[in-house]
Amino acid sequence: MFRKVLIANRGEIALRIIRACRELGVASIAVYSDADARAPHVREADEAVNIGAPPSAESYLRGERIIEAARRLGAEAIHPGYGFLSEREWFARAVRDAGLVFIGPPAEAIAAMGSKTAARTLAVAANVPVVPGTTEPLNDAAEARAVADRFGYPVLLKAAAGGGGKGMRLVRDASEMESSLDAARRESKNAFGDDAVYVEKYIVGPRHVEIQVLGDNYGTMLSLNERECSVQRRHQKMIEEAPSVAVTPEIRRAMGETAVRAASAAGYVNAGTCEFLLDRDGKFYFLEMNTRLQVEHPVTELVTGIDLVQWQMRIASGERLPFKQEDIVPRGWAIECRITSEDPANGFLPSTGTISYVHVPAGPGVRWDSGIEIGSEVGLYYDPMLAKLIVHAPTREAAVERMHRALLELTIEGVDTSRDFQLRVMEDADFRSGAIEIQWLERRLDSLTHAKPPAEVTRKAAIVAALIADRDRLAPARPTSPSSGAPTQDAWTRVARLENLR
Repeated sequence: MFRKVLIANRGEIALRIIRACRELGVASIAVYSDADARAPHVREADEAVNIGAPPSAESYLRGERIIEAARRLGAEAIHPGYGFLSEREWFARAVRDAGLVFIGPPAEAIAAMGSKTAARTLAVAANVPVVPGTTEPLNDAAEARAVADRFGYPVLLKAAAGGGGKGMRLVRDASEMESSLDAARRESKNAFGDDAVYVEKYIVGPRHVEIQVLGDNYGTMLSLNERECSVQRRHQKMIEEAPSVAVTPEIRRAMGETAVRAASAAGYVNAGTCEFLLDRDGKFYFLEMNTRLQVEHPVTELVTGIDLVQWQMRIASGERLPFKQEDIVPRGWAIECRITSEDPANGFLPSTGTISYVHVPAGPGVRWDSGIEIGSEVGLYYDPMLAKLIVHAPTREAAVERMHRALLELTIEGVDTSRDFQLRVMEDADFRSGAIEIQWLERRLDSLTHAKPPAEVTRKAAIVAALIADRDRLAPARPTSPSSGAPTQDAWTRVARLENLR
């Protein structure tokens, strides 16, 4: 095992990796930008080093600075987390060339799966089912129309180098093709520095189901089963769970074997994820491979009992996987909510400010992976995700109830968050029954973002108002209304904010 690892990331994932290091007896080095100088991950690491100004292009994306810091401070390996440099082939190669270990797949595997068109070509060669589409970038709109005519509308234009919905356009008929292709290329160029776009058939009403894989350096590649990731807004996942209500044991086995075949064909090692569309008839199609740890990895950890971050490090240090495919059996149900600093009632606009209060849920089966604390500054430089709330229970019904309870316990003040929105999802009849697919949230978004808060939330807010009133009556500096003894405006403002359509 390594003696010292540098973590090339920030926020909750940096803290997650620091904890894994600590349990393995490995010293950790944090990196931070000027904006993160007082962040929790900086304090929790054994050492920390500043790598630049707040913009990620001047700090967390400066691979040469990160590698130089790792060498100077005596690190033997670098863990990239997710995002930033985690799927950059050049960075994985540069880490290796510097005599360090990249805790992730080989650079060659990242290259093989880093382009969606290259991944599709590899998948087809490995007899992995893919959505009908092109394997080479489109030259122009005429070629795109010809392909679409062959497959039939609607079709999707997708950035070859990207993900997260960037560079993606739904085209319903030929008249939309030219403008959609231009827009997809511009967005792809801005997001990824590459304007290559390909086309694939649009599957109506599918679920987004992914398979976690884990492989060592000795030829063992395992499927750790599926995650359901269909609750999405603009192709961004918001709630994930494991297992999936739509996956039968037969589909699980077939999809797992397919993911293992795809990963093996790419020469993959370490943790990765193969993403699929699952249609209403139980047919599945390979989309892409994420050559890194996923944000939603905790739900897999909870249902398998396998610490993915620790095994990333164990594999990178040369250990063999001690379990076999038949050992991987889902136990219970896990759900994850991404808690973000966004205002759902206003189009999920980012919310900035200083965290003034945090009350974290607790109790059986509740996990809180966070990168914030009281006093944390939330700005616009980085992703709006503040934390992940994860629960585990024996059944899906019990997991939904547990998540609902945990969300009610969660309080974050200082910025708007997605908490109330997540509560409404947990109360939604379709979600509770598992009747979801990747367009479900878009169809229900208005009712889930503009409905009044649950009665329980309003009741708790009234209790808070009463407590504040008592405090105010006892505090000379903040008197109550002399005529009524009612709480100050601040107290009722909290209730009003919850009662209003947010």
